[in-house]
Amino acid sequence: MRSFEPSLWQSDVSDIGEVFLDPTSRDDIPQLLCGLQYLYITESCRVEVLQILDEMLPEEVDRTTGRPGMALWRILVMGVLRLNLNWDYDRLCEMVNEHRSIRQILGHGLVDDGERYHVQTLKDNVSMLTPEIVDRISQVVVQAGHGLGKKKKKPPRKRWKKRGKKKY
Repeated sequence: MRSFEPSLWQSDVSDIGEVFLDPTSRDDIPQLLCGLQYLYITESCRVEVLQILDEMLPEEVDRTTGRPGMALWRILVMGVLRLNLNWDYDRLCEMVNEHRSIRQILGHGLVDDGERYHVQTLKDNVSMLTPEIVDRISQVVVQAGHGLGKKKKKPPRKRWKKRGKKKY
């Protein structure tokens, strides 16, 4: 049984959309997390990504019963970090267990909730993101980016009529 969003039942867990990420940071981690945060808070993008991620689960898995698996949102965040930053699973494990901003985007609170990730768990879950799934999610992200990048149309400028030289 998997869900898209991590459970936010703890009192110290803030909404993923409210996580502060330094906009002046030149490091690549906050930039990636900012993009993921936008993807999460934009309803239309989140629904499309959820549908794509839901398709990656095997058909024979019963989605309503059984042991809860890792939330699809967490798999996406970890997969994006691993692929874009070229991390191996050991580096990914260290960063998701120790980096405060990454843990907040994953849905953990400011106070350490004791939930730790193991390398084998990451390998089993993040490896479900195949290149085809990542490509489909990339298309959703590109479309959302095009929507952000559109400039407002300016009213057309008046064109001056060229006047011929007057003959005296």
